[in-house]
Parts: sequence; C-alpha cells; structure tokens
Amino acid sequence: MKIAVVGSGYVGLVSGACFADFGHDVICIDKDQAKIDRLHAGQMPIYEPGLDELVERNVRSGRLSFTTDLPGGIADCQAIFIAVGTPSRRGDGHADLSFVYAVAREVGENLKTPAVVVTKSTVPVGTGDEVERLLQEARPDAPFAVASNPEFLREGAAIDDFKRPDRIVIGADDDLARDIMNEVYRPLFLNKSPILFTTRRSAEMIKYAANAFLATKITFINEIADLCEKVGGDVQDVARGIGLDNRIGSKFLHAGPGYGGSCFPKDTLALLKTAEDFDSPLRIVEAVAKTNDTRKRAMGRKVIDALGDNPRGKRVAMLGLTFKPNTDDMRDSPSIAIAQALHDAGVDVVAYDPEGMELAKPLMPEVSMVNDPYEAIAGADAIAIVTEWNAFRALDLDRIKETANAPVIVDLRNIYQPDEMRAAGFSYASIGRP
Repeated sequence: MKIAVVGSGYVGLVSGACFADFGHDVICIDKDQAKIDRLHAGQMPIYEPGLDELVERNVRSGRLSFTTDLPGGIADCQAIFIAVGTPSRRGDGHADLSFVYAVAREVGENLKTPAVVVTKSTVPVGTGDEVERLLQEARPDAPFAVASNPEFLREGAAIDDFKRPDRIVIGADDDLARDIMNEVYRPLFLNKSPILFTTRRSAEMIKYAANAFLATKITFINEIADLCEKVGGDVQDVARGIGLDNRIGSKFLHAGPGYGGSCFPKDTLALLKTAEDFDSPLRIVEAVAKTNDTRKRAMGRKVIDALGDNPRGKRVAMLGLTFKPNTDDMRDSPSIAIAQALHDAGVDVVAYDPEGMELAKPLMPEVSMVNDPYEAIAGADAIAIVTEWNAFRALDLDRIKETANAPVIVDLRNIYQPDEMRAAGFSYASIGRP
C-alpha cells in the first residue's frame, strides 16, 4: 500500500518509518526544507532510540522517502495521514488546529484518487468533521473518506509501542475508511494487536480521555507522596501496594516532580477547553492541571530548602533536563520551573543532560550547561536529580564527596535508597519517603 504522512515531527516520522518497516511504501512530507534535507542526509530531527537505524534501513530498501512536495507526494496514495503539531493556542489554551486545517485544504485541492485522510495528530472532538468539510469544499467530486487514528506512543519507547501496541483505535464512519485502515494495519494482525473501530468522535475523545486519566494517576500519587512525607509512610511501598490491584495497575504510579512533555500538559488543557465549550465541566481534570503546575515550583523550593538558611549565591548541579529519559523533548519539562525557582532565589544552576541541552539552552538562559555530570557536580552545594537517565543511577558517590562543596542530594525521581545514601555520608532528600 502507498501511504503519505504529512508532518515529519515526532509522531509523523516514527509512524512513517514503522509503516515502511511493515512493508508499505511511505513518503513523509514536510514544509520545512531544512528538516527534509537533514533526513535525506540521515540526520534525525528528534532523539528517539533506534529511530535512525529504522529510518536508514527503510530508506535503503526504497520503502521510505521524504519530500516537501505535497501534491506530488500524495499522488496515488490510498492513505494520507495528517501528523502535524497541535500546540496550545496562545491566549485561550485551545488546541491550535491551523496546521491540520491547512493540510486538509491542500490535500483536498490535490486529491485525484480514492483515499482515506487520517488525522493522527491529537485533535479535539469534531475536528474530523471539519476536515471532511474542508475536503468537500476543495474537491466536491473527489472520492475520499476521513478517519481518526490517534497515536499512543511513549517517547523513548515509540518504535516498540507502534509495533506492539496495547490497542489500535480507528474512528471511521464509512466502509471505505474501515477497509483501507484494515489494510494499513494488517501486518499487526499476526501479533493479535486489538483493533477498536469506533466513530470518529469517539476516537478523538479516547485520546484525550486516556491522557487526562494518566495525568490524573501521576498527580494522585504525587499528592500521596506529599502526605507520606508528613505521616512517615513510603510512597514506593504505597504505590506497590495499590498497583498490585488489577483494577488500578502499577503504571504511572511513580512519584516525581510532575508531568511534562508534548502531550499531557497541552492535552489536559485542550480537553478542559472543549468541556467549557460544551458546558460540561471536568472538575477532576481542572484540579489535576492546577496541581501539576504548582508542584513544579514546589520541587524548586524543595531543592532550595536543602541548601540551608541562606541559599543565595550557592550552586546547584541539576542532573537531567528533559521531561523524561530517552528523549530530547523539553516541552513543559519540570526542570524549567525548577531552574527558574532556583534562579529567583539567587542560586547558581549548572546542568547536564545526555540529550536535551541544545533544546534547553533557549528555554533556560540562566542555567550554565556542561558536558559531564561530574563537571556540574564539582563545587556544588547540592545536587538535584531531575530526570532519571540511566547515566545517573550509579554515580560515583566517593567522587561526588571529593568534588562537591557539600554531600547533599535531592533525588526528585527516587532512584537511590535513603538508607544507603545516609550510610554513604550524604544528606539525602527524596519524594514521599522518610
């Protein structure tokens, strides 16, 4: 099958490369000439483990190609995926659908053969209806269908998630869309991946509801962690104890500095705006979004408290900047608010991250970036572990004590054990543990 993917960012590039690996002929389309030039040169615009090898293998096989030419790119394609960004709109927090609608218009103007146009971008309920209207307006005589196929990829594990999904959700309101989408995902039938066909609006709702629910689990365990610190409990034991209940499950019950990234912050906000528009308030999601925002600054204060009575002029080594490991994504990362809180308190911040520093620099001009964790630690009055990269899980504690000004660690990801750190001579603070 010939497939076009419009948008070569995180979702589009991963999806396109995986579709090609299934054996489809895939062309990824993007208006950014520099990005396409980099892809032609084998340079990935994002960091995702294994993506460069996957792209290179399928380019070499002839199944994957890149272009800026949308009219030529979609010619003879049976499935055209829209995978452009839907950031929060300035001023009101609604999802900005201008890129989605611009692609829909251009596709409509150039569609010549029967095809299904699929929104893979995260879009509010009813977007598929508007895409269909724009296509009909541009080419009333063109044979097409519109489907919704939301993605559920975890950054850092996106390729495995795509090839071994928990579920494939397809919102389709006619036989043409269902038939073509069945053919697109036929290679996954051998894995018995569950495919759920729904209406378009239900599929659009599933994506937002899933992200809001996961954001709620994260925020819930973070608040339980705060209570554990007050009453002397251990949040890791609590999370384990409730997670063994099959009705709850253990995933997303890891206490930390709050959620960030490309999905949860903007998607919870967009869902709240949709709820406002339809006069159906989501009080729980409102509390989740507000609590998560305030938590990030609170984590900054936790680090400041570890510096003692007079933090001004002291130095903190911040280990980890990205919102999670195995990505270079800095969008809404807790590290941004934490660094700002430290800076506001007069603290000097020196940071190291294995992949995120280039994207972090314009977001955190007050932070000095170095190329090694021990360079950041040297002369530090406290060390804050903000992202749980594997590189930080076995730090040389003796070396830290020799080079840091003080043996103080604030572990915002709970990757070390409190009793072991105390035995090693560290003043150690973590999340939700005595």
